[in-house]
Amino acid sequence: MNFSEVFKLSNQLCKFSPNGKYLASCVQYRLVIRDVSTLQILQLYTCLDQIQHAEWSADSMFILCAMYKRGIVQVWSLEQPDWHCKIDEGSAGLVSSCWSPDGRHILNTTEFHHFETDTQDLTGIDWAPNGCVLAAWDTCLEYKVLLYSLDGRLLSTYSAYEWSLGIKSLTWSPSSQFLAVGSYDEKVRILNHVTWKPIKELVHPVVVSSPKTVAYREVDKSQSVEPSQLTFPPPRGTPSSLFTVHSKYELVDVPVTLRTVKPDTDRANPELGIGMLAFSPDNRYLATKNDNMPCCVWIWDIQKMRLSVVLEQTSPVRSFHWDPVQPRLAICTGNSKVYLWSPTGCVSVQVPVEGTFNVLSLAWHPLGEDSLLLTSKDHFCICYLETSEDH
Repeated sequence: MNFSEVFKLSNQLCKFSPNGKYLASCVQYRLVIRDVSTLQILQLYTCLDQIQHAEWSADSMFILCAMYKRGIVQVWSLEQPDWHCKIDEGSAGLVSSCWSPDGRHILNTTEFHHFETDTQDLTGIDWAPNGCVLAAWDTCLEYKVLLYSLDGRLLSTYSAYEWSLGIKSLTWSPSSQFLAVGSYDEKVRILNHVTWKPIKELVHPVVVSSPKTVAYREVDKSQSVEPSQLTFPPPRGTPSSLFTVHSKYELVDVPVTLRTVKPDTDRANPELGIGMLAFSPDNRYLATKNDNMPCCVWIWDIQKMRLSVVLEQTSPVRSFHWDPVQPRLAICTGNSKVYLWSPTGCVSVQVPVEGTFNVLSLAWHPLGEDSLLLTSKDHFCICYLETSEDH
């Protein structure tokens, strides 16, 4: 693997354009557009306030920057650098902003509604990948998913239960055939796109006992460095400690008992339930994280509707992301490593940058060109994976 140099960043706002040609990053008030192949700056825009959200249009021609505190959205054009647009919601109170699937309309959610929804407190919206259906869901105090057509008609409503904490996460399959809903009851419900009823409930037990499930556990290995091997100043990428921690995965025999944390149910948003969901690009797998088992990644075989793999990390999982062209999952846990899983196995990779670079989030290049965007609290870099041709 090779790594780029490290660049500054604010609020972990850094995104590839959908066509894979550009990389947008935010540094306070500034929006920086780079060429992905060279990482040279192509455009530099100055916004009216510190940027809190940035999003590319589907055709990579426009990018929006939202400043929720001021209720303002600014839009920039890559084809016409002198053109820009400002949307000011004013006293309506801007909550979220996103592109429509055609990349020519922007949907702003305000505290005074975009269109009226049958919810107590609208929490989130998500377009189906085919652009035909909009999913909206209610506050966690009430379990409710609403499905709307493009003209605002309510197609269906789904509620799994009442009088308990409800929906925590939601995602569409790339084919738009399935809607996965993660809940505080530690289950994922897979809804089909015909009746909008669940076809399967995926349960996350403490003890994984199925012989058809493969269990991996990360194991740390400390390796001492001889004083005679040290130079001053240390070469770029050399660990600053006399001990370097390497990790690897070991296969664990089932049944296996997974580590759990006891959530404080008296607090808002307790560490409980399904906090992350992601389908693989071929619709074959679904990766999930149950927040009261924070070190585990669950990988489900959607064709067979059963648990395929469990990965147990040494630290809580911060993010995971599927390669867009093959079933390969990248994982980070807030340390200086990147973890990769594929059906052939899994591996741990150290990020060899100077100083501390704790990976808090990651994203694959949208065309799957064997490169990963890695972000820490204030910086980002790109990891270039070796291809089979390189070997």
